[in-house]
Amino acid sequence: MGVTTGHRTPHTSRHPVPRDAAEARARVAEALEVAALEPGTPPSATAVGDALLVTSELVTNALRHAGGLTGFGVDVDASAVTISVADPSGELPHFTDVRRRERACGAAEGGFGWPLVRQLAEEVRVFLPPGDGKTIEARLPLH
Repeated sequence: MGVTTGHRTPHTSRHPVPRDAAEARARVAEALEVAALEPGTPPSATAVGDALLVTSELVTNALRHAGGLTGFGVDVDASAVTISVADPSGELPHFTDVRRRERACGAAEGGFGWPLVRQLAEEVRVFLPPGDGKTIEARLPLH
């Protein structure tokens, strides 16, 4: 799984930005519950758990390390859920390896949330719009 960076306008939603990770998880859970009612194979329990964990990590990182949450979205299609989190910081996520050494995206800081997101998602994209801020999209399989 790779990380793609690029420029794009942050995802806009008709819903207000979640106040915290719990509210964001509730939105993802609701979207996955609706998807389970659609014809076809419902999301697996593992997929739901992974999506909720990735949501927690991305939203918590935006709140704790990137100046807050400026956008949030969830999109479910027949094979995957895409979670979008925008924040006002143009700084790329930081992560460490098991020995807490610096790695490609920056200095050793915080825990292991970013590597966890990268491990669970089939694709992660980071968009850097003109000006400031970033949007991170994580796409996770439903089955």
